[in-house]
Amino acid sequence: MKNTHILKSSFIALFAAIICIGCFMKIPLGPVPIVLQNAICILTGILLGGILGGAPTALFLLAGLIGLPVYAGGTGGIAVWAGPTGGFLPGYLIGAILAGFIAGKPSITEKKFSVKVAVKITIAFFAGMIILYVPGVIHFANWAAKTNRIPADKTAFTFTMGACVLPYLPGDLIKIIVGIPIALKVRPIVAQYLYQDNSTNKNEQ
Repeated sequence: MKNTHILKSSFIALFAAIICIGCFMKIPLGPVPIVLQNAICILTGILLGGILGGAPTALFLLAGLIGLPVYAGGTGGIAVWAGPTGGFLPGYLIGAILAGFIAGKPSITEKKFSVKVAVKITIAFFAGMIILYVPGVIHFANWAAKTNRIPADKTAFTFTMGACVLPYLPGDLIKIIVGIPIALKVRPIVAQYLYQDNSTNKNEQ
């Protein structure tokens, strides 16, 4: 019998490492850069499913919090949390957990294409990517107000939407489109290692 605890820990560590590697994939665009880490966090949440889906992101955030250079652009430390993009970091975790719960635990039966599963994964991706913006937008608006970055002709809301939401939506849509087939392909593989015994028992009953 497979030691699922060791396997789960291994997958969490592996996916956390992948998220960390994503820190080098950054395109500067004003105070909020274009990154891949947001989509990778949501993807890992969907691949593992449930509360376990948030574990790789939590490990990644902890690594950066203690000073390891794993955040976007190879940064780390508490100062990043206080900066303009700091609110997106907890948003990554919230989005990964939400996406994981919506997607549910992966199953080896997902090897066969199912419209129901595809729709569930799609909803999970969109929900995760949308919800991560909430703490990010709130934090950015507060940061902009405190640092007097808001132009006189704009409100905090319009400035924030223009600075860290609207320019990034097309890119996020592309990330979702690319991530969905990856999730559909990899989830059964993950299930084969983590949940095969449970799936087999269900099939035998």
